[in-house]
Amino acid sequence: MPFRYGLKNSAIINKIDLQEDIPSICAQKLKFKQVEIGLVPVALLAELDNYKIITNYCIGANGKVDSVKLYSEVPLDEIRSITLDYQSRSSIKLTKVLNKFYWKKNFEFKDAKPGYEQNINGTNAAVVIGDRTFSLNGTFKHEIDLAEEWKNFTGLPFVFAAWVTTSEINSEFILEFNSALKFGIENTKTAIQQSNNQTANIKQPNNLDPLDYLTKKINYDLDADKKKALDLFLKYISEL
Repeated sequence: MPFRYGLKNSAIINKIDLQEDIPSICAQKLKFKQVEIGLVPVALLAELDNYKIITNYCIGANGKVDSVKLYSEVPLDEIRSITLDYQSRSSIKLTKVLNKFYWKKNFEFKDAKPGYEQNINGTNAAVVIGDRTFSLNGTFKHEIDLAEEWKNFTGLPFVFAAWVTTSEINSEFILEFNSALKFGIENTKTAIQQSNNQTANIKQPNNLDPLDYLTKKINYDLDADKKKALDLFLKYISEL
């Protein structure tokens, strides 16, 4: 939301074709050169021959994020299968990395289909990401926050998505793009108010505090620790 607000309320909006999609579609569009820049799941980077992260900002978390979770009716030791959210490659890879190198379990992984959140029962758990988690939080006996698990495992924050290009981008444009993103982050409260006005008739989950989530759970700075975490994550992906 802050990124969208920053781009739409800066002069750069007149220089770009802003397309909004779920993370997996963003990844597909960048990979197949349907767009020049994308906010893409970082797991995609393992599939690209040449790429460049072009901004100082990302979608990350330093501990609990509350919107990327493993839901289950039984404890981790009793889970037999995990259905993996189709919307994000990074969350799928993060689950598999945690499983192999941290949890060290022998889960069966299943591909999700729309509506799979309704089939979390018995020994079948599921990874769910994004807005859908807000209505699910607190409804299952066991919830594992995957960003928090990564922090417990590595001691590092996690990067879910970064602004990536596979093209040559003008340096002046990159500076302007960075500035627009920064403006959005600095005006998160206004971005929330504007979004609320536009979706006034849409019921929001009772347990969601957008300002708390967007300013305390999500961390946007692509700092040295996040870059270190990203390199480590890509290393683990290569060893899956």
